[in-house]
Amino acid sequence: MTVISVISFISFQLEAQENYTITINVVEADNDKGKMFIALYNSEIGFLETSYKGTMSKIENKKCTVTFDEIPQGTYAVSIFHDENDNGKLDTSFFGIPSEDYGCSNDAKGFMGPPQWSDAKFELKDDKTLTIKL
Repeated sequence: MTVISVISFISFQLEAQENYTITINVVEADNDKGKMFIALYNSEIGFLETSYKGTMSKIENKKCTVTFDEIPQGTYAVSIFHDENDNGKLDTSFFGIPSEDYGCSNDAKGFMGPPQWSDAKFELKDDKTLTIKL
């Protein structure tokens, strides 16, 4: 194979990889104040710390919808938080307990700590819509 043939083959493989859309509906926010922060994770390593993709959304009628496009097949998890005071971070109490609403895919909840990757993860094999209640 020539170098050009190898490059063409690799390029074809990258184009042939299927990508999907993840739509996230966040519902039952307390109010329309501030913004909703939505993060998509593609690994247990760095879950809730370093996102694969992230976005913000305004809240209308106590809900919002965001879409992540061109996401390759794989294992993912989603976390969200309602930044009511619009300071760009999840506020916590003195003991580290969140004082703003948050949620994860699969309605994963933490016990004596944050939700776990194993509870929040899901397989992406086709377009997916998730609903996360606050």
